[in-house]
Amino acid sequence: MSTLTLDPTVATQARPPRAEPAPIPFRRVLLVELRKMFDTRSGFWLMASIVVASVIATALTVLLGDRETLSFDSFAAAVGSPMSIVLPIIGVLAVTSEWSQRTALTTFTLVPSRPRVIGAKAVNVLAIGALSMLVALAIGALGNLVTAAITGNEAVWDITAGTFSQIVLANELGMMLGFALGLLLRSSPAAVVGYFVVNLVLPGLSSALASSQQWWAENAGWFDLNATRFLLFDSTLTTQEWTQLAITSGLWIVLPLAIGLRLVLRSEVK
Repeated sequence: MSTLTLDPTVATQARPPRAEPAPIPFRRVLLVELRKMFDTRSGFWLMASIVVASVIATALTVLLGDRETLSFDSFAAAVGSPMSIVLPIIGVLAVTSEWSQRTALTTFTLVPSRPRVIGAKAVNVLAIGALSMLVALAIGALGNLVTAAITGNEAVWDITAGTFSQIVLANELGMMLGFALGLLLRSSPAAVVGYFVVNLVLPGLSSALASSQQWWAENAGWFDLNATRFLLFDSTLTTQEWTQLAITSGLWIVLPLAIGLRLVLRSEVK
């Protein structure tokens, strides 16, 4: 009985080489992460609340404000208040939803490069923040026109492009603060509470400390992010104040973001 022997080199040569799969384009990762922000019912209504809150704030300003003195700045201030609350929560949930909805394992299996996923989330958060402010600006402008039509006066457009860009920057910093806390804590309740502590509780403590400590009153701007970020809403910053904003942004946003990213890269996803 004869035995057929196959040459392993021939078998190897006959088999075509396996093509390596092409890397997932960053644009596709961006679109998928953007869609995930709207997919859930809570995510959809959170995004819709941007428009709803802007419309309600504008309507209340027209109905309850002094129509003879209302200007575009009045509507911008009214719309900006709910925006400063809603937008940072979007920044928090953009990253914590992976852990609260237990989709992190699936996400990082399909896209093993975790920095690409986190980067796509950050880009989407910044884009949504800028687009939301443009929507709010358009709704406020409509309210200003309605008020002018009711009173018969000319509409007052007292917000310059520079002022509006500062308002956008202030809200973007708030969103990135929420994003950094979400990445650091990876828990929606903890990150939301942490944001409100930083944004609402710490300014009160800083003011109380400034009233009793002269040194803190003179140097709080170098340590308190809100002391300089809030100035973006209603004033022109000096060179020193811009420097303080850069330093406090690094302390409260960049540093937690870097620590959170390192933890995400090193932690085991379950």
